[in-house]
Amino acid sequence: MLQIAFIRENQEKVINALAKRNLDAKSVVEEVVQLDEKRRATQVELDTILSESNKLSKDIGELMKAGEKAKAAILKEKTVLNKEKSKALAETAEALAAELLEKLYTLPNLPAGIVPEGKTPEENLNVFEEGAVPVLHEGAQPHWDLVKKYDIIDFELGVKITGAGFPVYKGKGARLQRALINYFLDKNTAAGYNEVQVPHMVNEASAYGTGQLPDKEGQMYHDKTDDLYLIPTAEVPVTNLFRDVILNENELPVLTTAYTPCFRREAGSYGAHVRGLNRLHQFDKVEIVRVEHPDKSYEALDGMVEHVKSIMRELKLPYRVLRLCGGDMSFASALTYDFEVFSTAQDRWLEISSVSNFETFQSNRLKLRFKDKDGKNQLAHTLNGSALALPRVMAGILENYQTPEGIVIPEVLRPYCGFDIIN
Repeated sequence: MLQIAFIRENQEKVINALAKRNLDAKSVVEEVVQLDEKRRATQVELDTILSESNKLSKDIGELMKAGEKAKAAILKEKTVLNKEKSKALAETAEALAAELLEKLYTLPNLPAGIVPEGKTPEENLNVFEEGAVPVLHEGAQPHWDLVKKYDIIDFELGVKITGAGFPVYKGKGARLQRALINYFLDKNTAAGYNEVQVPHMVNEASAYGTGQLPDKEGQMYHDKTDDLYLIPTAEVPVTNLFRDVILNENELPVLTTAYTPCFRREAGSYGAHVRGLNRLHQFDKVEIVRVEHPDKSYEALDGMVEHVKSIMRELKLPYRVLRLCGGDMSFASALTYDFEVFSTAQDRWLEISSVSNFETFQSNRLKLRFKDKDGKNQLAHTLNGSALALPRVMAGILENYQTPEGIVIPEVLRPYCGFDIIN
């Protein structure tokens, strides 16, 4: 959530920055400023009356001590009127604050200066590419055919149990999935991230805290009875570990990693591009989250990108890194780098990771602060990244490592799998 003081003092800057997201925010920004002015004016009036009431109470006490009951009675009448006024003003101030908050929730984060202009994914900027695309043998297949051939993932069985987008992993497919999770967690913890296990459902406050609500409400599974949401990413519960927390500056940075299943409705996703593992309603992901000092968050973002690169290098998969344009960034992000693996059998790039800096957007919602060297509370910066999302990494391995004899397991995963080929 953008800070109201910043919006008030930088209206044109906010409007122009959000235009990079292809959003005309002029009317909303003006409404926000007007509501804030009304709220502040109401608060000033309320504070004045409360101050006057406090003075009247002291004056009444002195008059009663002096035996001047008639004068005290007159002042008591004023206190009754002030009480009625203050109650009405408090209700107005509360209503204005709630309305202001709802308006602020509709404004996405401001893109960083280096975010490229653009409206569609085709306008994202390719900033890095690495790894040779393998030349596959004649008759090479996409992963949805390979998994049937080797009986390692069953999409039809998932449909029977739950519905489309909920696959069942079997035999070596299940072991490869578990190997990837353990490998990713080991890489992250070796890089200094503290592993946690977190709930897979969150309350409304947590979903608002990281920006999933109200922006992504239609994409989350919601249990209306208990008003809980299945998590779309571990980012939500992990970042909310720090909600309403004040850290000391010397505690920064805080590095956390977690494995969770993720649940996304993916409403409106149809077509060949979502076949097999390309788009699921339930999938596994290992996440990294950082809480950083504002002066060091972009250096940290670069470090997170390099960390994900190191994983891709060890997996020996061809990949590229994109800097997302304004029109393709998530609601809460100030700057995002997407990693994509090249699927040789599908002849297309598949997104496997997003690494983002949210600056103070999430921490303002979360009230996540740190005490600086002068003892003042400052908003921290939050960052997160996928290290990594499993389905498309699995698809990349199955397709790029296929041979006429079977699917060779990447060397780095063999100690985790206990086998070196699926055949």
